[in-house]
Amino acid sequence: MAAVCVCDTYFTVNDDGELCLKPGTMGLRRILTFKEPGTFQFEKADYPWLARVKVRVQGGGGGSAGANASTNECIVRPGGAGGGYSEALVAASGLGAVETVVVGAAGAAGTTNQAGGAGGTSSFGGFVTAPGGDGGGAAQTSATTPDVSSGVPGPFAGTGDWSMGGGAGGGAIRLNGTNGMSGAGGSSHLGHGGFARASEGPGTAPRGYGGGAGGGLSYGGSEVGMEGGGGIVIVELHG
Repeated sequence: MAAVCVCDTYFTVNDDGELCLKPGTMGLRRILTFKEPGTFQFEKADYPWLARVKVRVQGGGGGSAGANASTNECIVRPGGAGGGYSEALVAASGLGAVETVVVGAAGAAGTTNQAGGAGGTSSFGGFVTAPGGDGGGAAQTSATTPDVSSGVPGPFAGTGDWSMGGGAGGGAIRLNGTNGMSGAGGSSHLGHGGFARASEGPGTAPRGYGGGAGGGLSYGGSEVGMEGGGGIVIVELHG
């Protein structure tokens, strides 16, 4: 009769006589991504083989302001800030039966001469949080004289085994009624901010996740801002 020998480093026999892989030896088995803004539930019982999770959390980026200068005048807007980022490795034994997952929304685009909205905070249970970036301001009024608008500070780091704040939104400068430069959006760990513009137009879109929107610029026309990059939560499931 043939016999099969099995290494006990990776395998075990359970009480029912079944040959099973030992928990913790299988490595990465699945990746869950939560991209839509809102609140979700992670249920540990759905993954009975789970040994640990690596969670990566990106906060939402800030939106930029709208601009509407008077005829032959100029308004420039700063960029929104990028969202923070955090990550953690958590043993399955440390997880609750259900952990709440929150995906931070993108900061809203400002309407005419209104500031951009702040990005939302993303989190996984109480293990990791990543704050969203603030929106770009709308303090500058219509004129032809040289003027500057300060950029937007990036958020501080959240919580986790490793965390970092988001990138600051760039400042904007007006030279006269027909020349100026809006501010670039702040970058995030998982995204890039919108570009700075010298031509008249709306705020500029970020790329990836959590980047801040670039600022809009008006030489007499009505221009809206741009929304920031949405957050994301990535959960790596290891067996």
